[in-house]
Amino acid sequence: QVQLAESGGGLVQAGGSLRVSCAASGRTFSRYAVGWFRQAPGKEREFVAAIIWSGASTWYEDSVKSRFTISRDNAKKTVYLQMNSLKPEDTAVYYCACDSSPWRTSMPPMGAYGYWGQGTQVTVSS
Repeated sequence: QVQLAESGGGLVQAGGSLRVSCAASGRTFSRYAVGWFRQAPGKEREFVAAIIWSGASTWYEDSVKSRFTISRDNAKKTVYLQMNSLKPEDTAVYYCACDSSPWRTSMPPMGAYGYWGQGTQVTVSS
């Protein structure tokens, strides 16, 4: 089992920056890929970014490329999402999720994420 806890959300003006964190406990976190997802009101949850266990490979949804950066510190069991040049359309609840299979080196499919956090609200005002 793994438990995930997001933090760092809040209210920011358009053009500003925010870093959200995903802290893990309960499993050998360093073996697993982690993804960030978001869900805006009235919309389905969507993929934002993912990072493999070593941090050597990352993937991003097109609308956040060049603005968001995913990273991880396995010693701290934490994955980060640095969000720059935020836009009102980035407003959503942000969730982190952990892959169920260890040592994956390709982008995990959506169904591979077996553990989810409770989410943290990010609100970008115009």
